[in-house]
Amino acid sequence: MSRTTVTTTALVVLVWAALLSFGGVAAETVMLYPNIFADPPASLERAREFLVAGGPADYFPPLGAAVVVTGLATVVLTWRDRRLRWWVAGAVAVFVACEFLFSVLFFWPRNEIMFVDPVGTHPAEELRRVAAEFVAGHRVRLVGGAVTAALAFTALLRQVQATAPAAATDERRSRSADPTR
Repeated sequence: MSRTTVTTTALVVLVWAALLSFGGVAAETVMLYPNIFADPPASLERAREFLVAGGPADYFPPLGAAVVVTGLATVVLTWRDRRLRWWVAGAVAVFVACEFLFSVLFFWPRNEIMFVDPVGTHPAEELRRVAAEFVAGHRVRLVGGAVTAALAFTALLRQVQATAPAAATDERRSRSADPTR
């Protein structure tokens, strides 16, 4: 398998994983959050009852790890290619900052309060405040996921444009037509 094929495959997998992550966050935003955060603490209790068999905490950590691992591998594969290097590195950096670090520092403590600590541990006013902070901070994840996917997709487009057979044929034709090239 050629390096070009490996690089293109890595970019496709990175774009796919980044789009799955962004799509999951976007779907969560419009389908789950209006129900979960509608009327804390009652809506948080209903969410706990509903999200028993599985929830975002089961989906996003493995997917996030896949984005990071694929992203880092793709950075290594594309580092020597100036056309791709910063698009891929940017995608990984944005994902790590907005989806991982921001989640660890901002969301995880709020998740503990809303969904892990026993019901009744925190006063209703604190739960309302934490829920409002969570919803407001969620915009960072949403934008970060969109930027990650856009940067990764741009890198893939640049790779495909540079390696497509038609582009190579056109380049050969223009070189043969122009003796100064």
